Amino acid sequence: MEGNTLDTRDNKIIDVFNDLGVPKNLAKTLMYISKVEECRSSEIEHGANLRQPEVSVAMQQLTDMGWISKRNRKKEGKGRPIYLYKMETTLEDVIDHYEQEKLDQINTIKKDLKELKELIDSRKKEE
Repeated sequence: MEGNTLDTRDNKIIDVFNDLGVPKNLAKTLMYISKVEECRSSEIEHGANLRQPEVSVAMQQLTDMGWISKRNRKKEGKGRPIYLYKMETTLEDVIDHYEQEKLDQINTIKKDLKELKELIDSRKKEE
């Protein structure tokens, strides 16, 4: 979808993703792809205002997570293949993933703090 760009609301969502620890290039790529049915990486570069290496890294991460897929569009003649990318999940599922990740981190921190308090208490009792 040529001409599609991220708007103010998209940029606010990207900022919140970034506050949660999601790299900005990943969040921008994710937001762009979520707005189109499918697209080429060059469209993401333009629409999300990213450089080609940033898009490549983000695409690899999103593919590894199973959130996007790519297909080879048949092309006449020689030259580099053209890949089209599309979302394979919803933004709600992505948010659920990050929510669970953060809740797991919180639980780990709580467990570590509890253990630390117990260790300090047992040390005090020995003194």
